[in-house]
Amino acid sequence: MAASRAASAVAFEWPPSTRLVFKLRGDYRGPVEGTAQVEWLRSGTRYQVHLETSIGPVLSRHITSEGELTDTGLAPRRFDGEQKVIFRAARRWQVRFGPERVVLVDGSEVPTQPGVQDEASQFVQLTWLFTTQPDKLKVGRSVEMPLVITRKLERWTYDVIGEESLVTPFGSLPAWHLLPRREGTPSTLSIETWFAPSLQYLPVRILIRDNKESWIDLTLDKPPLQAGAAK
Repeated sequence: MAASRAASAVAFEWPPSTRLVFKLRGDYRGPVEGTAQVEWLRSGTRYQVHLETSIGPVLSRHITSEGELTDTGLAPRRFDGEQKVIFRAARRWQVRFGPERVVLVDGSEVPTQPGVQDEASQFVQLTWLFTTQPDKLKVGRSVEMPLVITRKLERWTYDVIGEESLVTPFGSLPAWHLLPRREGTPSTLSIETWFAPSLQYLPVRILIRDNKESWIDLTLDKPPLQAGAAK
């Protein structure tokens, strides 16, 4: 088993670029529709992940993670966010990741944790993890991840619920469904994710629930656009 994991990890190559385009629907004080895009960029051992969502002219949100590629996946160094709502001033926030401390949005500092991720990098980190260790995708198994989100650093646990068939504009896709749990006090925030083995374990659906009434559902709208892996 250890040998097969090592071989898989060696075979993995970070692509120079990948773009995923999603259709957005949901409910936020009423039904909403829009688009979203995830873009991955790599230069040497540096990476950037951009996640942009748009609901017509009313609301747009852009988050960016940047950092280093390591033997254990992504190591974020900086996370930036910007949200624009019509008739309101833009809101911006930032998180900085140091070797020992993480500086949160409000300027407070907390001790870092091994493997910590941010709101954008978590999806790519899980893609890397499932590509290099596909045996983790079995019903009943879980993946733990320290995650900076909503102004806190908490440990999240993603439970593997099962494999489902998702209907997309370009066909049916088998995908593994992950459901999160958060350490400590129960929270209304939930980020369910579906990863497709046939598409290099990329996320093909992301369902975000902010409370019992508000939710955003992103489903892949077209095949991924990806540059060839570096030789």
